[in-house]
Amino acid sequence: MRYLPGMLALLSITLDALVADYGLLGLAVVAFLAATLLPFSSEVAVVAALEAELMPLGVLLAASICNALGASFNYGLGWWPSGRLRNKLDDSRSGRRALAWAERYGKWSLLGSWLPIVGDPLCVVAGLIRVPLWFFALVGIGTRVARYVVLIVAFG
Repeated sequence: MRYLPGMLALLSITLDALVADYGLLGLAVVAFLAATLLPFSSEVAVVAALEAELMPLGVLLAASICNALGASFNYGLGWWPSGRLRNKLDDSRSGRRALAWAERYGKWSLLGSWLPIVGDPLCVVAGLIRVPLWFFALVGIGTRVARYVVLIVAFG
């Protein structure tokens, strides 16, 4: 575990390089992977894309569409019947937190789906507790897009 901070810093540099080398395509890949349960930061990639002087509208579209696809993948994982998935959520700190939020706030826990660490498990839990797809799309994905709008306004 003592190597984890260094590995995450190296991964962040690699993600920045992916965006710098491949532009919007690199951003799209990072945004998708960041929306899964992998520990990537799409926010860092969005800022890197803006620093690389990519068009803000293109940045917004690439990051939003691919992050929405990744979040939808997580939702689908939760929807798919699997006791093993529930056990994995119970075993991780962020998974337990997401389950607790869902038990307390129900479908409205998706308001936190844009947050780092707990947001991706919240999307899985939304599928697990059968949040309607339209509500997931509106709130779960909507908050993620709003986060990118704020970043682009602040850094673009």
